[in-house]
Amino acid sequence: MKCDLHVHTHHSGMCTVPVMKRICRECYNDPREVYETLKRRGMDLVTVTDHDSIDALESLRHRPDFFLSEEVSCSTEHGTHLHMGVYGIEERDHADLQLRRDDLPRLIAFLNEKRLLFSINHVFSSLTGPRSEADFEDFATTFPAVETRNGQMLEVANRYAAEFAERTGRIPMGGSDAHTLASLGLTYTSVSGARSACEFLEGMKQGRSQAAGVSGDVWKLTKAVCSIGGSMVREKPWTAILTPLMAFVPAITIVNFLMELSFAAKWGARTVKTPVSVEALLLR
Repeated sequence: MKCDLHVHTHHSGMCTVPVMKRICRECYNDPREVYETLKRRGMDLVTVTDHDSIDALESLRHRPDFFLSEEVSCSTEHGTHLHMGVYGIEERDHADLQLRRDDLPRLIAFLNEKRLLFSINHVFSSLTGPRSEADFEDFATTFPAVETRNGQMLEVANRYAAEFAERTGRIPMGGSDAHTLASLGLTYTSVSGARSACEFLEGMKQGRSQAAGVSGDVWKLTKAVCSIGGSMVREKPWTAILTPLMAFVPAITIVNFLMELSFAAKWGARTVKTPVSVEALLLR
């Protein structure tokens, strides 16, 4: 069975970009459109991992091949931040996850007590800010799964994540991290022999999962940002006065690309046997 384990809808809240966070959503995808798109693209199971929200459940709870998940925004005891995917939760678990998200040891203790599968997402990306050596020690010892293929992250970041998961014995998983319909289902996790959501999740816990599909790049991110901008204007027509700013999007995404390369090079070099420079990454 196949399932895209990193999916967003318009319930993921507002974007985190200064100024824009007051007017622009992270995602404008309707949950029902997300479901139909994922099914058309060959997903046997469907889940949604909105940021700190399970509101998409209301639209999808009666679908027999849907299970509930969440992407929890966490603060660590090291002063850093991360995104954690939590899969196969029940509706009542949401309040407990949110209550503990700023106390990571307490949150992980709760997840282990409930036998819930959870992952560290986009581990070699600067998306959630700075990282520390202690973070990677936690990822290697307390997180059972690592997102080894994210559809928005650079190929080199995904490659480092896969190597990190293999070296530390973590469960590999993948998802599109789609904030637009265009990317849905192009990156996913498969578990052979599973016949239901329960068997799929249990197969992952047993380490029988494989991450597959495409990675991200500058062009993909540029298209996604422009698509989200267009959706913002459709929702709030007055924001059309900001459309001239869209001319700067390619420059911004190129800068982001270079920052992500630098981040991957820095932390990849500390977690693999052979350090790799930014120049070498550009040639891959």
